[in-house]
Amino acid sequence: MRNYIITLGVVAALTGTGTIAGAQTAPKDTTAKLLNKLVASANPADKILLDQKLKSLGASSNERELMLAQQFYYLIKNSRAVDSLQVVELTRFPEGIAARNKAEQAVFNEKSAANMDAAYKVWVKRFPPENFITGEVDERLPYDYARSAIASKYAEEKNTPKAIEYINKLEADFWKGNAYGGLSQVFYKNGDLANAEIYAKKAMDNAESYTNGKKGDSNAAKFSASGYPGLTSTYANILFEEKKYDAALKYSELAYKSSTGLNPQLNYRYAQILMGLNRNKEAYDKLEEVVKGGKATPEMAGAFKTLYVKVKGSDAGFSEYAAAIRKSYIENLKKTLTKDMIKEPAAGFTLTDLDGNKVSLADLKGKVVVLDFWATWCGPCKASFPAMQMAENKYKSDPNVKFLFIHTWEKTETATKDAGDYIKSKNFDFRVLMDLKDPETKVNKVVTSYKVNGIPAKFVIDGQGNIRFKLTGFDGSNEAAVDELSMMIDMAKAGS
Repeated sequence: MRNYIITLGVVAALTGTGTIAGAQTAPKDTTAKLLNKLVASANPADKILLDQKLKSLGASSNERELMLAQQFYYLIKNSRAVDSLQVVELTRFPEGIAARNKAEQAVFNEKSAANMDAAYKVWVKRFPPENFITGEVDERLPYDYARSAIASKYAEEKNTPKAIEYINKLEADFWKGNAYGGLSQVFYKNGDLANAEIYAKKAMDNAESYTNGKKGDSNAAKFSASGYPGLTSTYANILFEEKKYDAALKYSELAYKSSTGLNPQLNYRYAQILMGLNRNKEAYDKLEEVVKGGKATPEMAGAFKTLYVKVKGSDAGFSEYAAAIRKSYIENLKKTLTKDMIKEPAAGFTLTDLDGNKVSLADLKGKVVVLDFWATWCGPCKASFPAMQMAENKYKSDPNVKFLFIHTWEKTETATKDAGDYIKSKNFDFRVLMDLKDPETKVNKVVTSYKVNGIPAKFVIDGQGNIRFKLTGFDGSNEAAVDELSMMIDMAKAGS
């Protein structure tokens, strides 16, 4: 339940923050280093100097310096200054980086590939790539974002030649694996396994070319290399779908060996491939790892039982064996959670739910409260919701356990409507509270008070108002997530 998160912050790397050719250069590293020292200092004189430096950068005729000021204003939580400088940047640099990135949104707003194509050509004519030369590996990335999106839309519309034409326009080599992988997924959804295979392999090969420092150890190289295990697994999946079991096995083994931890879906596909090759004992071993880890879905558990019968000759002893595995898993989980258990005062809050009702944490004293910070734009947050619904259903008849789903870090002006529409569309039975930005400080107060750096973020609070457990992320296993959260709730109840 803790592996994948979405973080909120200013990301300078890999976002296409290029400069105008011949007119601007990036601020020297020494400037950023000095600002970092001033931010960290408790000396009042340094705070005064920091304010002077940031005001100077904000008044600069160099867009990159103005962007650096925004970055540090964000770090010191001066949202008003950030918002102000964003407006200034667009006015002062009408053909600059921020203007280019804002104008690019017109491409993504179009609904058809042809219209996206036309909008892209208008955008590129106004902001030609040659005007944003930095010498950095990511200088073409904003253009590749649009090209990749257009290629995927053409593929979605089954215009394969145009999809290939646009994907061939990519320039940022370190990001090609990401784009190829996305296009492969579209072909796969369309049932075009032949092209799905081609682009899955191109994605995998591109990522592999960056592994083990083959192309250096820059952040861009590390980003590309980090995708290799997943892309290898994806390629193996497609080969499996095509019943190319021998080839699929080769890449499934590579993905398995590259994985740094237990990946239930990877193990399951590996087992399926082995079963297709009638190597049932090896398949059994791979699924046994998942079962022992407590992360087997009902489908995986069923396959494991089938393999047990094939390997053992009958189902004799299976129930006892499965019960023993379950007992051992629960005992180990309890040991782990006992070590993880904390006791910190939970920040109080009063928020409004989707129906306009006020909800206060203080009113829930005596109950175990589960907080789930999420956002409609956060994929891992939404991926965790089926497990959260399972957990909430489990405690539905327990009046001493309450679940609160706090929507935060909104990106639109219609956050309340967006949250309500999403919950309704998925038929989730959640009490959703809105942690909207403070109109003055531009800060989401509640998520900030809980010192959240990434979502989904979940907190289990005991009846005395103390945080007993913190969780960040979701690893995709509903059953394991419910086991973990249930035990946290029960331990918090016992410790209240």
